[in-house]
Order: sequence, then C-alpha cells, then structure tokens
Amino acid sequence: MDIEALRTFVEVANAGGVSPAARRLNVSKSIVSRRLARLEAELGIQLLARTTRGAALTEAGATFRDHAARACAEIDAARDAILPSGDLRGRLRVAAPLTFGPTHFASVFAEMARRHPQLHVHASYSDRFADLVAEGFDCAIRVGYLPDSNLIARCVGPLYGKLVASPDYVAAHGAPETPDELLAHEALMQGTEAWQFSDGDAVVTVHPRGRFKADNGTALIAAAVAGLGIAWLPDGLTQPYLDAGTLVPVMPRYPPPAAGIYVIRPPGPHPSLKVRALTELLIACFDETPQHAAFRR
Repeated sequence: MDIEALRTFVEVANAGGVSPAARRLNVSKSIVSRRLARLEAELGIQLLARTTRGAALTEAGATFRDHAARACAEIDAARDAILPSGDLRGRLRVAAPLTFGPTHFASVFAEMARRHPQLHVHASYSDRFADLVAEGFDCAIRVGYLPDSNLIARCVGPLYGKLVASPDYVAAHGAPETPDELLAHEALMQGTEAWQFSDGDAVVTVHPRGRFKADNGTALIAAAVAGLGIAWLPDGLTQPYLDAGTLVPVMPRYPPPAAGIYVIRPPGPHPSLKVRALTELLIACFDETPQHAAFRR
C-alpha cells in the first residue's frame, strides 16, 4: 500500500476537504484526488463522500483513518530511527502564539531551518489554540498555565508575570493590596480565566471581573497603558513599559506563581525526531540566548 496515498488520505480527513489538504501537502488538487482514488480502488471501499462543502468520512473511512494515521506515524518513527544523526527532512508544521511568536520564537524556527537544509518549516502564528490533530500540526508552542487535555506537553522554560496598571489608573482608583481587594477593580482579561497568587506557601485563586477582554497580550498592554484596568501579563511583554514608567507593578506582595513555555504535541508514545529537535533547540535558546532573558530570573 502506497504510504503517500495513506498520508494524503489522513490529511484530507483532518482538513475536511481536498483543497485544504492539497495546500498542506503543497501538491495540486488533481494529485490528491488521484491518490485517494488509487487508495479506494486498492481497498475496494469508499472512504470519503464528496460534498459541496468538502469531503466527509464514510463510516469505513472514519475507522480506517485512525489506522492510517498510526501507520503513517510508525513509518515516520522508523524513518527517524535510521536517519543519520541530525539529518532531518520532510515538513515541520508548528503553531505558535502571536504574542511572543514573531519576537521570541521566529528566530528559533529560522535557526531550525538553517541547521536542517532539507527540512521545510511551516509556522503559523495565532493566539487561538489550534486543534493540532484536525489542523495537521506536528506541535504547538503555548505559554502560561496549561488546561487539562490529552495532548502531551514538554516544558522548555519558565514564564514569569505580574499585575500591572498605568499610573493614571492607580491615581484614579487606587491599587489593591490583597487578592480580595482585586475584585473591586477592573481587570483586563483574555476570557473568564482565574488568576493565581502566591501567599507564602499557599496559592490564592481569584476570578477577576472586567469589561475589556482581548485574546492578545499586546492588546491588553495597550488597554493597561490607556488606564482601563489591571492586567496580568508576562514580564517579557511588560518590562519595557515598566522601564518607561507607563506601567507600574500592582500588588507585589502576592506574585503570581511561575507559569511555563511548552511544546505541545498530539498523543503518542514518542515525539518525532523533528519535534524532539525543535524542543531541544528551544530549551537551549531559553537557557542561553540574551534575546530570551526577559523570560528568566
């Protein structure tokens, strides 16, 4: 059975159609269609039902997709095992946050491509949490506190943050001294998250309230500088504003516990050689590179 046909079928199943799968594979739609037809002919069964909105898995296709994905993963693992050390090829698709991504992670991806001339590195930047399996990503970089999931995470570095507000906000509304007092203030948030603070050996959890929300750290900084409220933000974002005096620390007696920077990958017993190499490079960069000093203490 042709491994490229199997891989193409998995991409079409994950992407929901021939056109998006062709873009991911960087081949024409006609090549994708021929591979699918060849696979269905070999199996003697229809795997996909073509619709005006894309391609839907048949019952047989849904069952076969899981087996095909495992087979492709095993082939990739076998290929990794016999490649000369450091000889990476193929494609690495990685999802990275728009906040920090272009400034702190893009240089690492570029270094990854420089070290491995036969590797195609495709990075996608968004603060939305991508569905790694459905969207065909090999891994993702996520920062902060991780929600529970069946994905596998590897911490590559710590992430420190603090509460900040503008001097104008503090002058007009005062500054909270304790987590309980924070509930009387406008919070600048990404959603309905909980904020945690260290009180000696204990961790205090607060559910803040506010009318301004954004899914991007840079947007929350703009709101904080404008005096709209108090924000919990990573030091890597706030330090220039603290140095300039446009933001000031709030409630320093109760620092948030350290969060993390993680490489996330889909479930499986072992990471691919490509993901493992990127993970090791990120760990080295966050340990040694001056550009990433804002993440360290």
